[in-house]
Amino acid sequence: MMKRLLVLSILASAASFQGASAAQPIALRANTAGDLAENCGANPQAPGGDARINFCVGFAQGAVDVEMHYAGDKKPFCIPKPAPSREATMSEFASWVRSIPGRKTMSAAPALFKFLGERFPCK
Repeated sequence: MMKRLLVLSILASAASFQGASAAQPIALRANTAGDLAENCGANPQAPGGDARINFCVGFAQGAVDVEMHYAGDKKPFCIPKPAPSREATMSEFASWVRSIPGRKTMSAAPALFKFLGERFPCK
């Protein structure tokens, strides 16, 4: 359990960095669900939008990989096969976060896992 929390803390810390586009620097971070939702719900046509979406998908994939590695037999969510696209799922996550203001202050990875558990419960 401690290893999992340590890995998730490192992942969240590493996810807080400065990205840059040619026109304007953008801050890419995912300390909170609100931060992650801002990246996941970015307009791909806006400056830096692709970078934000790629960051979102990469953060989510890394967090899910770590969570599933340490989950053992008790999986917190079960993504169906065929799975929906990561981009579509993370766009849904952004909407989920925005639908209840209190979710914005949750830590990013635990909020993501809560969303995934509600969206893709195990049977």
